[in-house]
Amino acid sequence: MKITFIGGGNMATALIGGLKKQGFSVAGIQVVEPSAEARERLTENFGVRCAPAIDAAALNCEALVLAVKPQQMKEALAPAAGKLAGQLVISIAAGLRLADIGRWLGGNCRLVRAMPNTPALIGAGITGLYADATVDREARDAVEKILHAVGRTLWVEDEVLMDTVTAVSGSGPAYVFYFIEALQSAGVELGLTAEAARLLAIETFLGAARLAEASEEPVGVLRERVTSKGGTTAAALATFETEGIAAAIGKGVAAAALRGRELCDILGQD
Repeated sequence: MKITFIGGGNMATALIGGLKKQGFSVAGIQVVEPSAEARERLTENFGVRCAPAIDAAALNCEALVLAVKPQQMKEALAPAAGKLAGQLVISIAAGLRLADIGRWLGGNCRLVRAMPNTPALIGAGITGLYADATVDREARDAVEKILHAVGRTLWVEDEVLMDTVTAVSGSGPAYVFYFIEALQSAGVELGLTAEAARLLAIETFLGAARLAEASEEPVGVLRERVTSKGGTTAAALATFETEGIAAAIGKGVAAAALRGRELCDILGQD
């Protein structure tokens, strides 16, 4: 499978690096990237062919991965409009619907929308995926092969749910960092050094997440097991409940999903 990346930023770099680690031949990878500095870096690090703009060679592929900023997508795709021959097109740009991307490309392509998150940069991401009706099982397998290079994948069967995926996992790392930051600050306020509080907060979060992943039981059950009646954990959780932390998180995720839909409307305008 020949793959062309439109855009050579962090996520494209992570995907290329992950594919190379999996044994994918870099001879089958091309990158279209206007920045000369980025092209030089990609060529030096991976040995891939780079071009400053979409040309005939770039379109000689089975899969196009769209990895440019959403605001730049329409302009970036203009040179390819009407020139595709049924390629698989995977967009990893947030806030863009497949109908708009397909219109900008002039049709004749199979479209997949992907929402990876930033842990993909270290191969620990999760990517939500949605495919239009033209994408068959074989093409889905190809998409999974590409995105598995940076972590796990999850398919949804309604494109509307991609806004929820974005709100939960796309934006989710920021929520995790927010919680770690708050936990670290609380530790410092109660006498720990910043270094000690940071280590305790991060390692506790990592360990708890791994425990939840390894367990077949609901996360709520795991929480209850740590919460002894009248103990320290119960005191903290009771305060969280009084302060409405869970409700605030729900509202925040809902706000992120709403903003995703708004961006789709704005960015999809001709």
